Amino acid sequence: MSNNNPLKQFFNGDFEEQPQKYPGIQKQMTPVPDCGEETYEGANKLKGKKALVTGGDSGIGRAAAIAYAKEGADVAIAYHPDEQDDAEEVKAVIEKAGQKAVLLPGDLRDAKYAKQMVKDAHSQLNGLDILVLNAGMQQYEYEIENLAADQLTDTFEVNVFSNIYSIQEALQYFEPGASIIVTASIQGVKPSAHLVDYAMTKASNISMTKSLAAQLGPKGIRVNAVAPGPIWTPLQVSGGQPQESLPKFGQNQPLQRAGQPVELADVYVLLASDNASYITGQVYGVTGGAPIN
Repeated sequence: MSNNNPLKQFFNGDFEEQPQKYPGIQKQMTPVPDCGEETYEGANKLKGKKALVTGGDSGIGRAAAIAYAKEGADVAIAYHPDEQDDAEEVKAVIEKAGQKAVLLPGDLRDAKYAKQMVKDAHSQLNGLDILVLNAGMQQYEYEIENLAADQLTDTFEVNVFSNIYSIQEALQYFEPGASIIVTASIQGVKPSAHLVDYAMTKASNISMTKSLAAQLGPKGIRVNAVAPGPIWTPLQVSGGQPQESLPKFGQNQPLQRAGQPVELADVYVLLASDNASYITGQVYGVTGGAPIN
């Protein structure tokens, strides 16, 4: 009998301090995040669909990409070139599920790439129905005086501006029934003192979701956001959190542990599927219990 106690269903111990250079490599983490490689089971909810997932090499994006493939979708993933090893692993899982995998390395700080990856995904997948804007940059800084101009610019370029450019390109291909899903964060509504710039971008993600849902609804295109809480991903070990905060990461939530990426997969599947035909402009919290409203 499987353990369905949410307090113990996934890793609930102390994490080790394990510094990595941004953007981090998932396979080098201890424990390695569970992105559904073995634990997610599909049910043909996305059969025949074509999806592009940014940041699809690791963490939450990887969990979404794997779930999409197991649900019957062909998947393109965009990722930073430094994450090639992780991306190759995802490609193998997608292909094992019997679906087409497309790898699109690049840097989302480059507006041209943010549009080109969408164009390439559409071309290589022979269509595009789902756009998951998940890639993110998060670097902690406790003192506003020390928030560097480069970090501020990079964080907004990756987390906010690239989303706009990608959507602009995707709208050239989308037909009614298409879905845009943005990875926001609980930080967008409950910002932490040491994540000023990151939290600002996530508030922007939530605002954009609501604006575009209103704008694109009449075209039959749905736009929703997912707001994760503390999830065990490379973002956390590569500057997203201070190393001294890692051991107890997530343990202050009502469920007393950090979440694993696979625990968000079903939400991304729902929002991408035709089952969500009347869902748009919404922000879904997956936080381990912290309220987002």
